Amino acid sequence: MEKENEIKNMYRFFLKDSIRKMIDFSKTDQNKGTECPPMEKPYAEDAVTVKLLKPENWKDMGKHDLFSAISRRSSRRDYTNKPLTLDEVSFLLWATQGVRGVPVSGHALRTVPSAGCRHALETYLVVLNVDGLKEGVYRYLPLSHQLLFEFETSNLHREIVKATLGQPFTGRSAVTFAWSAIPYRMEWRYGLAAYKVIALDAGHVCQNLYLACEAIGAGTCAIAAYDQDAIDALLQLDGEEEFTVYLAPVGKIIPEN
Repeated sequence: MEKENEIKNMYRFFLKDSIRKMIDFSKTDQNKGTECPPMEKPYAEDAVTVKLLKPENWKDMGKHDLFSAISRRSSRRDYTNKPLTLDEVSFLLWATQGVRGVPVSGHALRTVPSAGCRHALETYLVVLNVDGLKEGVYRYLPLSHQLLFEFETSNLHREIVKATLGQPFTGRSAVTFAWSAIPYRMEWRYGLAAYKVIALDAGHVCQNLYLACEAIGAGTCAIAAYDQDAIDALLQLDGEEEFTVYLAPVGKIIPEN
């Protein structure tokens, strides 16, 4: 019982901001003058990318106003076989990690808040049923609003179900959003106080996905229960400097009356 209470208190401590009193912020890499890490992962110049439709070119993308989207918001696990369009995927990506304005000094305002504007998350897509995209794993490039084709793999629908501990709706979705964390982006500024706010940032992102899905007649369901090693391996992440923190499958749903 004593050991159990010790573990419980350790995890409760994570939810508090007490650690801020224990850190000498003058010794963070930011305050030592270390150059800030890049806002998105680099990629090869000859990589295959897919241009996405930008917000100014969308026509009638959202069918519901904000009040309706909030009031209808629900975790949805039943999806139809209807594919998402590339423009709808473009909208969902912009709604969750889109950049607003021009990046300045290693910072870029986005459609979601982030502690210190650090945005430690990367967005991967496990694509199964999207018009205009072949099945495979992609990564969103928010600075240029493009998709980067990462790789294709066999039995992807089975692999994503296995990596999410057998939750079958991931394999029936059109696409699964998988957010990874690159902790150093936040550690650079906040040191050991980085980890709680990374988790909070992931919540901001996923809530925007819920509301954006409602606006296009789609549904999603946040997933925090998964096989860490399996999903990191599926996305080809090293599991140390970058690892999965949250997932959310998306698919079209039967319209409600």
